[in-house]
Amino acid sequence: MVTFTNSFQTNALHRAVIGTRKHASPLAWRKDDARKSPLASSLEHDKTLQSDANDGSDAGPPMPPMPSSRNPIVVSSKAEAMSHSETTMKLTPSYDLFQILPESEGGVPSHSSLLYAHLHADPANPFQGLDLKNEKETNQMPEPFQLVKEELKPFSDSISELVSSDQPILSMAAKHFFEKRHGKRFRPTIVQLMAKAVAATEITPPAPTSHQPSWSYSGGSHVETVTPSNHKDSEVWRRQAQLGQIVEMIHVASLIHDDVLDEAETRRGGDAVHKLYSNKVAVLAGDYLLARASVLLARLENTAVVQIMATALESLVSGEIMQLKSPPESLLEMETYLRKSYYKTASLICYACRSVALLGGHCYGSEVATACEEFGFHLGLAYQIQDDILDFTGVASVLGKPALADMDLGLSTAPILYAADEFPALRPLVMRRFKNKGDKEKALEYLFKSETAMKKAENLATFHADKAVEALGRLPESEARDALARLTSVVITRKK
Repeated sequence: MVTFTNSFQTNALHRAVIGTRKHASPLAWRKDDARKSPLASSLEHDKTLQSDANDGSDAGPPMPPMPSSRNPIVVSSKAEAMSHSETTMKLTPSYDLFQILPESEGGVPSHSSLLYAHLHADPANPFQGLDLKNEKETNQMPEPFQLVKEELKPFSDSISELVSSDQPILSMAAKHFFEKRHGKRFRPTIVQLMAKAVAATEITPPAPTSHQPSWSYSGGSHVETVTPSNHKDSEVWRRQAQLGQIVEMIHVASLIHDDVLDEAETRRGGDAVHKLYSNKVAVLAGDYLLARASVLLARLENTAVVQIMATALESLVSGEIMQLKSPPESLLEMETYLRKSYYKTASLICYACRSVALLGGHCYGSEVATACEEFGFHLGLAYQIQDDILDFTGVASVLGKPALADMDLGLSTAPILYAADEFPALRPLVMRRFKNKGDKEKALEYLFKSETAMKKAENLATFHADKAVEALGRLPESEARDALARLTSVVITRKK
């Protein structure tokens, strides 16, 4: 079993590394960009520990400075002060914590990966050299859906009961995706596999010197010792399984609302809910699912998890606003596209993964919880990028939704953005969201004329998939961990 260094020591080293700035490096701290990590800032009150850390030996290469949060929800300092206390978690969007672009496109390694390499004598990743696109290689790993098949078997019946209402039409609309068009239950599968993987980790308490622990040491549920052998049917497992149901409810609610906003005709190979009933019923069904999810979330009795998952809900709305209201110039930026993809897709996955760790007893700032969120962040982005590639290469009968749906909505995704880099004439079309007659056809011409755009988009999806399994490598070896790696392979090799 692997023992992980606790978050208090990690944050102390983080401050020491930034504070000493001994080594010249491309990643060195710049005076004009002196923005501290939220984790480092949260511990500034503990002068003694900082002094001890700074008096230590060589701190190693400095970490890249964390940019300030770019969450589009702007709150005044007075309102912020009223909603936070010293123990309240101050969450930073995952795209400010983890690497969003490859180094070749301006990205920098995440703090968590650099700290892990710094703190561990042998940080070699067990998945190093794994070709996620080589199905012959990845098929040697446990099959993810089969590994949690028994746990998910009662899922549909259970969740149908949980979303029942005394209003028949509302019940039928809310249950539609759980009974008839439930898909492969991708997100509940991730939650169940992550729960199994986390059960193999050791829970390390905060350092004894932390007499004034910050919020980053909190959040973990108080649990009895959980191991892979006693995890199934434990109270920890029950709460983690319920989290899987909550995540699926939130996801389905977002699909129902998205289809109304986008005026989509189909979903998962069948009629969208608003086409079966009406826009009003669909909106109410989505609202009802979110309300039920909120009730179940409260029943987990972990306020940190409630805050994290509530932030996931906020992120879904932020993504829709970004999609509707982004300035024309920003539509050409790959980072804007990836941040929107984070809000709309990756945020729910990565926050669910961190919440699984907290329900398993790990504190928010632990290496285990951070590795879980980092995995979910990269997996979610890889999933969305692959989805956007399939929008051009797939056909509607296979995808279960109309092809070229994004362009119909005026959205530019990775393949189009890479083509716009190559063909400047495509950029005005992107900025006006393909509104003029013939814009979509011209854009497709440029895309398929490009010899690199689609390949670069595939490479971006692979980059995030590789980063996802790199984060997994910080967890102890287990069947569930390896199944998550295989699931990551499935994400970037799927055809629908």
